[in-house]
Amino acid sequence: MFEWSETDEMIRGAVRAFIDKEVRPNLDALDSGEMSPYPVIRKLFSEFGIDVMTGEMVTKMLAKQRAREEALAAGEPLPEKPKKESGGSPFSGQESLMAVLIGELSGVCMGLVSAMGVSIGLGATTIMSRGTLAQKERWLPDIVTMKKVAAWAITEPDSGSDAFGGMKTYVKRDGEDYILNGQKTFITNGPYADVVVVYAKLDEGDGAEKRDRKVLTFVLDKGMEGFTQGKPFKKMGLHSSPTGELFFDNVRLSKDRLLGETEEHKGGDGRDSARSSFTAERVGVAFMALGIINECHRLCIDYAKNRKLWGQEIGRFQLVQLKLAKMEVARINVQNMVFSALERARAGKQPTLAEASAMKLYASEAATEVAMEAVQLFGGNGYMTEYRVEQLARDAKSLMIYAGSNEIQVTHVAKGLLAQ
Repeated sequence: MFEWSETDEMIRGAVRAFIDKEVRPNLDALDSGEMSPYPVIRKLFSEFGIDVMTGEMVTKMLAKQRAREEALAAGEPLPEKPKKESGGSPFSGQESLMAVLIGELSGVCMGLVSAMGVSIGLGATTIMSRGTLAQKERWLPDIVTMKKVAAWAITEPDSGSDAFGGMKTYVKRDGEDYILNGQKTFITNGPYADVVVVYAKLDEGDGAEKRDRKVLTFVLDKGMEGFTQGKPFKKMGLHSSPTGELFFDNVRLSKDRLLGETEEHKGGDGRDSARSSFTAERVGVAFMALGIINECHRLCIDYAKNRKLWGQEIGRFQLVQLKLAKMEVARINVQNMVFSALERARAGKQPTLAEASAMKLYASEAATEVAMEAVQLFGGNGYMTEYRVEQLARDAKSLMIYAGSNEIQVTHVAKGLLAQ
């Protein structure tokens, strides 16, 4: 893939029209928290038929899985196995559509993408890849259509990039149930999520080293006794994406809330589940970074053509031209990364964690540099909210921390190289 298809460009035009109508007029309200992102996302899903598409896809997938399980239980011949198993993303086969959608939204209001991406790309995908049929039927239809909002909770106040080793949230067995205690922080959608996927360590009371204890994955619903969702944090950027803390005080969890309903999951423990999610999330950061770069690129070219100093357009000055040229190089490089990821997805080849980390590292740094240079090119105007590059710079910086800090990406890339 070396350029966007005609279909991609048609979708881009429709998405831009939606953004101009529904997002840009409400940017101040979204950025202040006065307006919730979820109604906007639901309207987007409705107008583009994404809710119908994902709903039908999940319904068909679950029906096929149920038919296979019923046939297996009855000792009958199994129905033809689907080409793709029930794991993966709710948007499997629609990667190009999502790349365009994510890019266009990120360039205007990246918080919408974060809120949507975590709910479906992390929350729903984890349930889809690890849940039993009953668990998928219970939670997936409402999440993939955005009727309900999901959160994905792994980060804790003292863990940072040491997500597993520093994890203190734990569960203890209590008969057939589990008792959950602990705290999570920096959780996207946390304050308002209807469904929360929570990672916790199993405390078997055997004195085992805490760092090495098994990690289990549970699904909680809003309003459960002992489960408290904190208020949204005030942040530097991504204001339209609610982020907060979660508190667990002796939350009783029946076994049907343990994904897979077994501690010995065939896909490994929660660490394996999270690593798979990290890979997808980091590739998604490249899509978001491209959106930031494209919008800064567009705004700066327009400003360079129309802003005049000393009797001529500032685009005639070599230092301004240098900034524009570097933005173009960044745009081409990140876009090629996105094209490569899309081609590999179509071929059924997912990137390794190291490759996804490399994409995230480069793309996030490129987006942040481009956005900061955009502020500089606009001068005093760039520091004012009216010109929007100020918001883009704040949002872009989050990409260097989001989905794992860039420092930890360096470690993953290096480990991947040294393991060869």
